[in-house]
Amino acid sequence: MQVSFIVPAYNEAVMLGATLRSLYAAAGAAGETFEVIVVDDASTDATAEIAREHGATVVAVNLHRISAVRNAGARIAMGKVFAFVDADTLVSEAVIRAMLEAIRRGAVGGGARVQLDAHGTPWWVRALSSFTCWLLYRLGVAGGCFIFGRRDAFDAVGGFDERYFASEEIHFALALRKRGRFIMLPDAVISSGRKLRLFPGWQIPRQMLRLARGGLGAVRRREGLEFWYDGRRESADLRQSPPHGRDR
Repeated sequence: MQVSFIVPAYNEAVMLGATLRSLYAAAGAAGETFEVIVVDDASTDATAEIAREHGATVVAVNLHRISAVRNAGARIAMGKVFAFVDADTLVSEAVIRAMLEAIRRGAVGGGARVQLDAHGTPWWVRALSSFTCWLLYRLGVAGGCFIFGRRDAFDAVGGFDERYFASEEIHFALALRKRGRFIMLPDAVISSGRKLRLFPGWQIPRQMLRLARGGLGAVRRREGLEFWYDGRRESADLRQSPPHGRDR
């Protein structure tokens, strides 16, 4: 079955190459036909050039809303399975094989366990991030850094709800669950912990508290979502590290 890997990207020149290399290697080893689509959301760096150099199809948009960016990639995708991978996330062959097996066994979609690359952060930050990733996995919450679904199920639920600037992957997963079995894969993707390095420690719980207070209204507008949308990126000299991960 053909798989379409859809990669939303904004100014991801530092990380995108490694992400694409991991995707091509893992998908090729899994033995299924596939395509890679990078949706370049008005990047001002070499994101598009790097995507083309690695053989990906590039879709240029100017949306700055992650739900809409993902949907733009899906509109041109040819696969029977859509896998949405953030531009700073590494995906292994084991994850892809497990995804395909889940689909063959009747799942409508799913996600994977997430491990954050939290190098360069205090030990308590690494411990807290590991616990949070474990808890979300146990609760069946799929991170947007890797979420997949059958094409027919994606079409049936209308894709990602473009009313949301954040939490769109949660609403998408809930919609898929109403149509069938949603699987959380035990194999992990490696996703970036750069937010743990780029934002002060106090800013993360403050952002979560703001969202809890604001409810759905808080994620239907970009204002107040700087944690996702302020565009901060790590420079290449900070990437002297193990494999990386996610951002919008």
